[in-house]
Amino acid sequence: MIIYLHGFDSNSPGNHEKVLQLQFIDPDVRLISYSTLHPRHDMQHLLKEVDKMQQLTDDERPLICGVGLGGFWAERIGFLCDMRQVIVNPNLFPAENMPGKIDRPEEYVDIATKCVENFRDKNRDRCLVLLSRHDEALDNQRSADLLKPYYEIIWDEKQSHKFKNISPHLLRIQAFKALG
Repeated sequence: MIIYLHGFDSNSPGNHEKVLQLQFIDPDVRLISYSTLHPRHDMQHLLKEVDKMQQLTDDERPLICGVGLGGFWAERIGFLCDMRQVIVNPNLFPAENMPGKIDRPEEYVDIATKCVENFRDKNRDRCLVLLSRHDEALDNQRSADLLKPYYEIIWDEKQSHKFKNISPHLLRIQAFKALG
C-alpha cells in the first residue's frame, strides 16, 4: 500500500499522474485528501485516516508519499505512524511561504516544534527525498541542507515544482519501500 498526500493544489492533474505512476510499484495507491487550509485540523485528520488505512491493509511495508505541502505532512505522519516516507519537493517552511493562502500559517511552526523532539534523528534513513533542481516555488537547496544529515537526497535535473514525472525514480522508490 502506498498512501499519497497531494500538495497545496489538491486539484492539480499531476496528482492523478503521480498516483498512476506509483501503481507500477504497488497497485494499492490510496489518496488522502485534506483541506490544506487548517493545519491543526489537517494533522488530526491525516493521523486518523492513515491509521485507519494501516489497519485495513495486510501490507507489512506500507509507504507514505507526499508532494509539496503533502511532503511536509508525509514526513511527520509517516514518522508518527511508523511508515517509510517519500517526500517530493517538500514544503518544509509553510509558515513562511503560505501566508495569505491558508488560515493560521503560524500553526505549522507550532506543529513542527510539538511533533517529537529531534524527530528527524529518530526517523533517520526512513525517508527518501526527491528534489527538483529547477523548482520555481521552493528553495530546494535550503531543504536539502536541512534534510541531508538524516535522509538520502535524490536530485532531479528536469522536473519543476509539480514534479509531474516520477517514473525515472520508481525503481529507487520501490527498493526503498521493500526495506520495510
